[in-house]
Amino acid sequence: MKQKEHLNRGKRGILSVIFGRTGILLILILLQIGLLLVGFRFLSNYVFAIYGGAMVLGFLLSVYLINQKGNPAFKIAWMVPILTVPVFGALFYLYFHLQMESRLLNQQVVKEVARTAELSEQKEEDRAALEKESPQVANMVSYLRKVSNSAVHTNTTASYYPSGESAFDVILRELSAAKHYIFIEFFIVDQGYMWETILEILRAKVKEGVEVRIMYDGMSDYFRLPIHYARHLNEEGIKCQVFSPIVPLLSTVQNNRDHRKIMVVDGHTAFTGGINLADEYINQKERFGYWKDACLMLKGDAVQDFTLMFLQMWNVVEYVKLSRAERENAQNHLLDEYRRYIQMPIPKCEEAGKGFVIPYDDNPLDDEQVGELVYLDILNTAKKYVHIMTPYLVLDHNMMVALTYAAKRGVDVKIIMPHIPDKEYAFILARTFYNELLEAGVEIYEFLPGFVHSKIFVSDDEKAVVGSINMDFRSMYLSFECAAFLYRNKEIHTIEEDFQNTLKECEKVTGEVYRSQPLWKKLAGSLLRLFAPLM
Repeated sequence: MKQKEHLNRGKRGILSVIFGRTGILLILILLQIGLLLVGFRFLSNYVFAIYGGAMVLGFLLSVYLINQKGNPAFKIAWMVPILTVPVFGALFYLYFHLQMESRLLNQQVVKEVARTAELSEQKEEDRAALEKESPQVANMVSYLRKVSNSAVHTNTTASYYPSGESAFDVILRELSAAKHYIFIEFFIVDQGYMWETILEILRAKVKEGVEVRIMYDGMSDYFRLPIHYARHLNEEGIKCQVFSPIVPLLSTVQNNRDHRKIMVVDGHTAFTGGINLADEYINQKERFGYWKDACLMLKGDAVQDFTLMFLQMWNVVEYVKLSRAERENAQNHLLDEYRRYIQMPIPKCEEAGKGFVIPYDDNPLDDEQVGELVYLDILNTAKKYVHIMTPYLVLDHNMMVALTYAAKRGVDVKIIMPHIPDKEYAFILARTFYNELLEAGVEIYEFLPGFVHSKIFVSDDEKAVVGSINMDFRSMYLSFECAAFLYRNKEIHTIEEDFQNTLKECEKVTGEVYRSQPLWKKLAGSLLRLFAPLM
């Protein structure tokens, strides 16, 4: 069994490389070399004209890129293949930016968010209370309100779980208590003990008349689950959809994936965080040592925001499959459909008025790097400390400046990283950032028992973020993400306590540890950093 599992994992890894951007880039380089060889042999009279035309196209695309909005790192990463392998580099760029299915999906996301913006209710008394408590945080929330329709809530209870297994029993309890509906949206769903246990409850709930909807990313559909798995769930009465299914050679595993983790029960309880629905996330199966993750449960008004996030994405996926006439008919009933789920009665929470909760999502299609900007805001306003857990560390210039500036002005900045990585290339790449961070006074620790998958920011015993947002280009710029920002909420102390407990199982990274890496890893990291935004 273990041998079969190992072979399947290896197969998935190979497929991920083959159909990912990195694999396609390597293939295109080989194709260009082959074209040159064939050209000199059979097309000697035309090869220079073809190559010259490709260079002109590459130059024009480079000019176009330079004049576009966006992170300079992405522009450089695209310009390298465009200018170094001009025949296929330009086609490579056009291939990723002219996919009609992706463009249709992207357009629908933007429209759906705009159409349903009015359903995100902001209670004036909650906004005023935050303004009185902290004008600075209120300003940040004002930004979130403008760009992602986020609202601040006081009638919300937060409960933090420092591992997948500690959250699992609570998740099962809440699912078992559902009376009206269950919404589930995760990046990864994989067969095994965790998913089968949840699925058994969902099947029972469907028989009781509870509406159950499940949505997972196309990567699970392609790499993790049996063929037509969504169809099988639908036949059992569980409504299921796949976000952006993977089509080999026609779509890419990195292109605007749904990386969010959302579970909503009856409109009054929501879960988010780092865990997915697979056995490694609750340490039922060992992958990369002990799997350190986190989960946040919310009860109260803030749950409505996660309900809205789910419904928006669900309808986007559904509408893309419909004809134009069917879409127009469906949109006529859109707001009434949403209100039926969002306006469920929510009781007064025991901790109402004791702290603030601000759910938010990050849409990679709106030119707003919400996830990164919230992290930057925490770093730039911290007075005492910022403590971070993240599985990946692939930083752009803005994040590097914020981390090093915070450390240089005396803020205690600590980052916990995995010691056993899930992706060796990502770990090699992350370590290229260590030296600059260490020199500035940022402390880096690696979790010796295994892999850290938590995405945690906690600062000054006042602010914390728990969600799906990693510190890498994919999370900050390419994926759909979500999180909850806590301000002066009692669970912030629990999150910091988890950080300190995790720190006890870590090894501190020093300059000597960094310098003692094998030369080949340093060279590989330097090369990977050039293409980091595209990985």
